[in-house]
Amino acid sequence: LQSNTCGRQKTKRPSTGDDMGRLSLLLALLVGEGLTFQAPTFLNARPSIRSKVDLVDDSAAGHDLDQQLRRDDAVDVDSATRRRLVLSLIASSSLAPLVGNAVTLSSSSNTIAAATAAAAAATQYDDKTYTVIKPPLDKREYLTYTMPNGLNVLLVSDPASTTAACAMNVHVGATSDPAEVRGLAHFCEHMLFLGTELYPDEDSFSKFLSANGGTNNAFTDSEKTVYYYEVDGSIDKRFSESLLRFGSFFSGPLFTESATGRELNAIDSENSKNLQNDIFRLYQLEKSRVNSDHPFSKFFTGNKQTLLEDTKRQGINLRQELVNFYEKYYSANQMSLAVVAPQKIPELKKYIADGFGSIPNRNVVAPENAWAYSVPPYKEGSSLIPAEKSIVEIVPIQDLRQVTVTWPVVFASKEERDEFRLNKPDNFVASLLGHEGVGSILSYLKGRGWANSLGADSNANLSDMVTFEVTVELTNKGLAKIDEIVSSIFSYIQMLKDSPIPDYVFDENLQLDELQWRYTTKGKSGPYAESLAISMQEYPTGLAVAGPRRLALRETRSSLINDGKPRMSFASNEQRDIIKDASKNLINKLTVDDSFLTVFSKSFEGKTKQKEKWYSTEYNVRPISSSTLLSWRNCASAASLGLAYPRPNVFIPSEQGLRVKNQPRQGDERARSFQEKIKPIPPPSIIRDDGDEGRWTVYFKQDDRFGKPKAFLIFQLMTDEVYSSPLKAVLATLYQQSAADKLNEYTYDANLADMSYDLQVLPRGVRLTFGGYNEKLGDFASYVSTKLARDFEDVLPRDEDEFERYKDNLQRALSAFKVQQPYAHAIAYASITQLPRNFKYTNEELTGAVKEATLAKLVEYVKTLWSSGKGEALIQGNFDRSEALDIV
Repeated sequence: LQSNTCGRQKTKRPSTGDDMGRLSLLLALLVGEGLTFQAPTFLNARPSIRSKVDLVDDSAAGHDLDQQLRRDDAVDVDSATRRRLVLSLIASSSLAPLVGNAVTLSSSSNTIAAATAAAAAATQYDDKTYTVIKPPLDKREYLTYTMPNGLNVLLVSDPASTTAACAMNVHVGATSDPAEVRGLAHFCEHMLFLGTELYPDEDSFSKFLSANGGTNNAFTDSEKTVYYYEVDGSIDKRFSESLLRFGSFFSGPLFTESATGRELNAIDSENSKNLQNDIFRLYQLEKSRVNSDHPFSKFFTGNKQTLLEDTKRQGINLRQELVNFYEKYYSANQMSLAVVAPQKIPELKKYIADGFGSIPNRNVVAPENAWAYSVPPYKEGSSLIPAEKSIVEIVPIQDLRQVTVTWPVVFASKEERDEFRLNKPDNFVASLLGHEGVGSILSYLKGRGWANSLGADSNANLSDMVTFEVTVELTNKGLAKIDEIVSSIFSYIQMLKDSPIPDYVFDENLQLDELQWRYTTKGKSGPYAESLAISMQEYPTGLAVAGPRRLALRETRSSLINDGKPRMSFASNEQRDIIKDASKNLINKLTVDDSFLTVFSKSFEGKTKQKEKWYSTEYNVRPISSSTLLSWRNCASAASLGLAYPRPNVFIPSEQGLRVKNQPRQGDERARSFQEKIKPIPPPSIIRDDGDEGRWTVYFKQDDRFGKPKAFLIFQLMTDEVYSSPLKAVLATLYQQSAADKLNEYTYDANLADMSYDLQVLPRGVRLTFGGYNEKLGDFASYVSTKLARDFEDVLPRDEDEFERYKDNLQRALSAFKVQQPYAHAIAYASITQLPRNFKYTNEELTGAVKEATLAKLVEYVKTLWSSGKGEALIQGNFDRSEALDIV
């Protein structure tokens, strides 16, 4: 689960909701050296049914800076994925452990020969290949083509990598479950791992990966099922065998009776684990508001009741249903395969022919043809729970408080859906509604003491619709002001309709997006292969890389962009007008009459009258009163509330500011040898030393390796008094939270421009970390550090009410720990063991200390925080020595 601390880390734009960690649940973890506070967040119900737990560690402070520079701009999952919640689930297909010394399992030569013979007909390829648009810094070789059996393939040759990855996206998901066998698509995903005709042993694939330094995973989504794995790619024979094994999933799965029976337990265990998960509970209630005739309304996960008891009662043979499902939908012409590996393209093509040429092409049509654009997603009187003009009040498991306003965005045709993907109007609209600077909705709500955070984004993502949402994480006061909060959202939307959106809003969104594209470098092979396999089915051929990672994909109304050159502006007024028109169309759909509300709060406990079938979630549903709807239609003007368009972003670097001072030597694109890997990197040099009694010791290292116009600054004040008790640890966290909140209107634009800061109070002192494009980084760091250390009263709570809001956030975060899953507890307790002996505070000790904390104690604590200690600084990146000295 991706999250951010209050001293926020780098965030991905333009997903404005991510800034407050919208993908995390309420959880306070003891991380690294100190208590890292994860702000109370809000849920976005968009889980995929994954086979195992994925954890993303996004902590920045204190990590090796070379790793930071390498990681921060890694090609990651597509923008749609990074803007939605992907919740991992545990299942039977266990994570194969990484093994240092890989050993190839013995395999039958006859088996491999049989696979090769079965694929012999596929050694002739479609002569037509396509140019893949890729980022400027991406030196890998790409090839995309279609095999004779209809399988779409994208190959990425990366000689510098030692790992290889492969991902298969099958264009069928849980919306295709038969009405009488709910959860069948998910069950089929599990079963493909458990033996094939070529490799009948149920654990054959996982053993092979374990022996060869590999991992594997899979997930079932609404309209796709994605399988992927990583493995040691340095030895051709091992990698080619892994492709044979993986390919056999899709050409000859066994679906044995014995495995079918056992795997039901895994499915049921998975479902049981999610019963107390607020994300899944919310997700199912949202699905209950969909037209019951629409396949998205189904219960997707499956359990013993739906897969065993219901099928037995109906006289259905479950194994035969699995076979029928596989034979109906698992066809090569509805699959896309992405491979990222160190081998050259000709070798990869041969391996793919051997491993995947025997997948049958049943020439099936896309599954959504049976319902998309013909069955309305929302229809009055046809859902279990009303949608439009209604409000659902939910009792959460955790102490969450949030309100979400949702609008369905329904497409009339595939062409309309495709245009939405190409133009991405939701990115532009979300950047306005989810903005956090001066004049934003969040700024207004915080000023009233009603909200802690806000996010705007698209959510449900189907062939015939998406939903657009604005979610507000509420204070206690805000919970009683929901009508007024929603009214302010409609005030801002009315401004979007009545007042032309300034051109600079569109221009800046493009500039910021293109900066990420311009300096994108490769990340891990596995996630990249997965994202490519997904985007291959969502974007035109050649846009598998660029499609989900760039805005304004249309050059004109009749043509697409055709190269990867970074843009600092729209190519023409026509290109900007395409985006403006698409954004206006989306804004016009955000009406009062088409909206519906969802509210989470523990205050509904004991007051509900209804219970959801699959997760037993307690809730109420009621219509929004006519008077309230009328007041929203006649909402106050944006200007009267102080709402306005964002100011121009002064932190976007200029072209001159992107100049790299020390271009690295261009090496050959190959994997580094073991000797090269263990060769020490020259350490930073000391450029200022004030002595033992002095104030600062400054270390500096100019970037000579990555060639990016970025830098990192770390300042640490060494003292042992700031974290010496549970109360001080709590006061430190409250200070961090308050400072982040107070500085947010200033730092938000910097954050959008890929600049960040992180404040941590640690057992050894106070640490401030800054990172991003170097042109304006010094000024950014100067402003933030001055506010924190010198003008600290500006970043402290202004009164007792505001202080209590921060305390409430922390109390709820700590209490939420009790209902987290075991792996979260394991992470927390493992982190405690890494703390110095006298600074290990349990969740219970911290909870008790919160009760002792007062505003007066916080003010006194912060006064002493910066008053003494020895300073150390590290400046690394695209600065020269004199610039580094000037910064300190």
